[in-house]
Amino acid sequence: MSRNKYPEETVNLILDVAQKLMLEKGYDNTSIQDIINGLGGLSKGAVYHHFKSKEEIFYSVAERFNKQAVYEIKQVRDDTTLTGLEKLKKMFQISLAQSDGDIVYSTAPNMLDNPRLLSFQVQEIFSDVAPNYVRPVLEQAIKDGSIKTDYPKEMAEVIILLTNLWLNPLVIRTDADNMEKRVRFFNDLLKRYNIELLDEEMLNSYKRYCTLIK
Repeated sequence: MSRNKYPEETVNLILDVAQKLMLEKGYDNTSIQDIINGLGGLSKGAVYHHFKSKEEIFYSVAERFNKQAVYEIKQVRDDTTLTGLEKLKKMFQISLAQSDGDIVYSTAPNMLDNPRLLSFQVQEIFSDVAPNYVRPVLEQAIKDGSIKTDYPKEMAEVIILLTNLWLNPLVIRTDADNMEKRVRFFNDLLKRYNIELLDEEMLNSYKRYCTLIK
């Protein structure tokens, strides 16, 4: 298969093989060579033409799982019938309720042991998630009165940093009981701004993710 003539098919093949191997063996026990061996003759050069590292491959696998959730979150962000606070809560409900999330959490490594993966996560927070999804919703919430703050940019960054890193058991390993304390403390922090973001269903999702991690 020529990567030049069929680049999308090549990328999908690489991701399909990587996903299968990582589900079977875990991220840490899957090497680039394992992925190449499973590609049916595709060269190492073809793989590195599309991905610079195993970390990039894993991140692309995770993004593919998240594709539907991202689409739904965009729909909520652009929904003119909801208040800013309603949008914010619904966006987090979608993010935590996606069924494929269980697969990602059961496959992924501890990000503190894989700094390049952690770097991808942090970059995405500041370059995409906070400015393009959370901040516009907070700015609407300030206008419609559902949230009161003078710092929508800073609040967007803090909310995403805490939920995607501090409450992420792939970054900081914890058990379900301690995760519950973190979630309840996180809600207490936001109450002064009239925000109770994570409900019991979302709390249970966080607790379940703690049990899935190998």
